Amino acid sequence: MRSTMARWSFLLCAAWIGALSVPVEGARADAPPAPVQVMVVGLFHLSNPGHDLHNMKVDDVLAPKRQAELGAITDALARFKPDKVAVEWPRDTVEERFPKYLAGTLPPSRNEVVQLGFRLARTAHAIGVYGIDADGDFPYEPVKAYADAHGLSSLLDAEGAKIDRQMAEQQRLLAEQGLSAALRRVNEPALIDEGNSFYRTALRMGSGNEQPGAELLAAWYRRNFLICANLVQLAKPGDRIVVFYGSGHAFLLRQCVSETPGFQLVEPNDYLPH
Repeated sequence: MRSTMARWSFLLCAAWIGALSVPVEGARADAPPAPVQVMVVGLFHLSNPGHDLHNMKVDDVLAPKRQAELGAITDALARFKPDKVAVEWPRDTVEERFPKYLAGTLPPSRNEVVQLGFRLARTAHAIGVYGIDADGDFPYEPVKAYADAHGLSSLLDAEGAKIDRQMAEQQRLLAEQGLSAALRRVNEPALIDEGNSFYRTALRMGSGNEQPGAELLAAWYRRNFLICANLVQLAKPGDRIVVFYGSGHAFLLRQCVSETPGFQLVEPNDYLPH
């Protein structure tokens, strides 16, 4: 009898220890934190500021037709369920204007930060909008001067012509198929990669101690690293973030997200309406 009781006691003890060793789902101390999912949406400027080397011409986005399209775009992006929206404005500007937007007191604006960033945050009930822009130089004139002085202008001209062709296609899609079609084109990964070739061509502009092309890249990369640092620093494990930025920044921002541990890149074209 005593032997039988001892055996049952041993079995119960072993079962209890075994139960303790079975991990409870979601409660493992060594489980990695949930990834930060980031969707980088490259944009052309909706308010036609004309600040870039190459610029699209966009008709009035406050017109009813374009407003309906913008509503459809933000409704589609809201399916991603973003917690946060990051935009190409300084932090203090966003902190001043977003509350006014929510209150209905912000004057009408054609800027993409308002039309897409603020609108998506409101539609998706996001925690907030975050301005992550950073100042930076773009010293293109020394690059062009070097190319002109050393018979390399044709290389820059070829890159410019390629960008002009891309712009023309985007302009055609905007006119014939609408904002979403043009945005889908801008956010094609292959097109984003192709657009970055200008910066590699710029490295040909220089010799010896005179390196205007490398200086241009250093300034451009510095600005984009500052932008991505702002993004990384606002993110928490498990966040879902949509970033609206000029398409020229898309290559480096996508690269930064893809190469940052704990971050996952989400393709906007998986959500943008056809």
